[in-house]
Amino acid sequence: MDLNDSKSLAELMSRYVSTEVGFGVPKDGWRICLAHEFNEKRKPFQAKDVSISNLIEHVGLGLRYLRWWYKKTQIEKKAPFIDMFRALQLKQIYGVPLGGIGGGSITRGWKGDFCRWQLNPGMYQYKTVIANQFTVCLRRGGQTVYQQVLSTERPPTLQGWNWGYCGEYAFYHALYPRAWTVYHLPGQNVTLTCRQVSPVIPHDYKDSSLPVAVFVWDIENKNDYALNVSIMFTMVNGSGDKDDKCGGHWNEPFHNEKEGESVSGVLLHHQTPVNPYTMCIAARGKSGLEISHQTAFSPKGTCSALWSDLMTDGRLDSPEGSSTPTQKGENVAAALAVGCSVPANGHNSMEFSLAWDMPTVTFGSRERMHARRYTRYYGSKGDAAPSLSHYALTHYSKWEETIDEWQRPILQDSSLPAWYKSALFNELYFIVDGGTVWLELPEDSDISGGLRPEDGGLPAQPQVVKEYGRFAYLEGQEYRMYNTYDVHFYASFALIMLWPKLALSLQYDIAGSVVQHDPTERMNLMSGQCSPVKTRGVVPHDIGDPDDEPWCRVNAYLIHDTADWKDLNLKFVLQVYRDYYLTQDEQYLKDMWPICQTVMETELKFDKDGDGLIENSGYADQTYDGWTVTGPSAYCGGLWLASVCMMCKMARLLNCESVYQRYRDILDRGSAAFDKLLWNGKYYNYDSSGRNLSNSVMSDQCAGHWFLKASGLGDDDFQAFPKEKIHSALKTVFDLNVMSFAKGQMGAVNGMRPEGVPDCSSVQSDEVWVGVVYGLAATMIHEGMVEEGLQTAEGCYRTVWERLGMAFQTPEAYCEKGIYRSLAYMRPLSIWAMQLALNNRPKYIRTTEKDTGLE
Repeated sequence: MDLNDSKSLAELMSRYVSTEVGFGVPKDGWRICLAHEFNEKRKPFQAKDVSISNLIEHVGLGLRYLRWWYKKTQIEKKAPFIDMFRALQLKQIYGVPLGGIGGGSITRGWKGDFCRWQLNPGMYQYKTVIANQFTVCLRRGGQTVYQQVLSTERPPTLQGWNWGYCGEYAFYHALYPRAWTVYHLPGQNVTLTCRQVSPVIPHDYKDSSLPVAVFVWDIENKNDYALNVSIMFTMVNGSGDKDDKCGGHWNEPFHNEKEGESVSGVLLHHQTPVNPYTMCIAARGKSGLEISHQTAFSPKGTCSALWSDLMTDGRLDSPEGSSTPTQKGENVAAALAVGCSVPANGHNSMEFSLAWDMPTVTFGSRERMHARRYTRYYGSKGDAAPSLSHYALTHYSKWEETIDEWQRPILQDSSLPAWYKSALFNELYFIVDGGTVWLELPEDSDISGGLRPEDGGLPAQPQVVKEYGRFAYLEGQEYRMYNTYDVHFYASFALIMLWPKLALSLQYDIAGSVVQHDPTERMNLMSGQCSPVKTRGVVPHDIGDPDDEPWCRVNAYLIHDTADWKDLNLKFVLQVYRDYYLTQDEQYLKDMWPICQTVMETELKFDKDGDGLIENSGYADQTYDGWTVTGPSAYCGGLWLASVCMMCKMARLLNCESVYQRYRDILDRGSAAFDKLLWNGKYYNYDSSGRNLSNSVMSDQCAGHWFLKASGLGDDDFQAFPKEKIHSALKTVFDLNVMSFAKGQMGAVNGMRPEGVPDCSSVQSDEVWVGVVYGLAATMIHEGMVEEGLQTAEGCYRTVWERLGMAFQTPEAYCEKGIYRSLAYMRPLSIWAMQLALNNRPKYIRTTEKDTGLE
């Protein structure tokens, strides 16, 4: 059987579906056989992929970037915020990441390997630590009959272990924040199901912050005789980087008994001079289980002694006392084994946990110490790992109950296709694995930027920030900037719908930075001209680089001067009202109102001719930072009109009649100008410059209208976009950008010519941006084009998750053929905007693959 053939894979998976469901594996999610190989091997975007015309246009940028890159990497010894010379190569291996929000993350791949690490905030190690494994030992009548590492790998090290498990007999199933791996042991009539659980729970601001995960192993013995089964968990002290061999690391066993529940395991103390931490592997004590350990072993050579120790009697020797600190150049690992008896034709189970305690962190500048959110509950002494493990192992069942309650209504909605349910939950991985940090706010912090409420600013410590802390996530694992605001605009739906206090906290941070000014002059790589790092009265592009000092020094992005960008200020206003609409937090609205007025006053300078509509500057001055736009444009003009609508709405809510009248006048004039300059009878032109390509069809042309609908503003509220024109524009996008691109199978291309070929005028116009597609699909759903919206988004899911092997690393962009750009990106979290739209629609009935109806 060809394991790469989709039909063969489907047949193979269906062979074991009844067994999997019996162990609680849901029918919805992302499923893959461990023997699968993806046929398509894409490459990251490189300079050679740029057309000759675009290459000539960007020669100056390339030379300036090269000089900057050399200084950054060779002189300062720092990693660039975007490394154009060392793009991540695609590894088609990743699975559901471990841990809660903001305490660091560890990714366990779908084949079982621990292969992606983000313990230092925002900084990644892409190393598979091969000794980190689960191993099973079966014994009958006092003799070991089977012992196998549950890995398909055959590494050159640890040759004393039995590697090369046949992946054809195992399946991985992901439905974030949980995952299931089902192993059928060849010839043994035994099935193991490993269920992985992390505390990522909507509207939970305590347990969701914990850096811990649980592995529940269910064992089914289908033989007519009993078996003794042991599972061993091995873990190296470190994450596969050079610090693992810096010396001074040590391990120690522990036993924690509390409230009648016992947990035992090994602590792995990682003693680096910067951001030291303790990892912990642990198991829950239960009647009939035997827990044993090996405090320390060397994860190199054959490592036969550990293998033989387990094989002899299904347990480890369990020495007392701590290990000796490692010497420089030496690695150390630990092992934990749990054994139990499984009756004939019966079941048993065991529970392991993995925790890591890095309570305080410094960013790359090493200037300040920050406490992670979970230290509010577990302290910052670095001794919390045993307590974290105990809590996780005794509370994970409650986590699962809450996760089930949250996911069940969507999973049981027969009107929603299976691919959508998988995409909706699995794309949430980025909330944890987006370099995320969640920090406590120090008592002496002032987030206001120095401008108090009486002067049109913020409180020094707004209550939501004081109570819920500070939150930041990266634009992407390759684009290392925190809270990149033009992209967060799309991704923010996941936060505001699931962890709204974090969304509001992030907004307060952005609002406080608006009034700040950093006059330091620096060169912008695109233009070669110098400008201040941060201009007062504008929204920052980002709040900083984790390799520097986020919040203290903003705008790590230096390709353009983003003070001249047209979308950042508008996206702040749009999110303020959207957030208020969804939370009804009146204090938040009052606090944000003066900041909204400030950024809109700044934005008004871009209306050069006074017609109520802003103009773009003739370069790439918005989130499409490689796609030139001149004059009034569909994207920024639409965002502007939507923001003016929301200013009118907020002014009415806050009884600011003079402000209302001012923006009402702007809205009336701007709407007329927008229609006159951009509407061509079928859709809104890309821009009004009159260039050859100004009439390209932009997939994102209705972004402003999307936010109006998502914020509950109906057709009668401050009319900006006639309904019939929005519907016509969306239909044109569907017909051209979706159905005329890649046979309708890859989502919506950013730019399409009216004649039905992609706009190739820039490096971004012929790309598909996954997060933009999900936002487009949400807009279609709001407008009653439910089938078209789902079909549009389905193309992205099928491409990324099923065809290209980019699970849990959804990129910013891909082209029809050959390349991708920026793996593991923030913007695809916008899929939650689709769910908001679906929540606001009448019950959608999917009767067949083709036929649909509305109830």
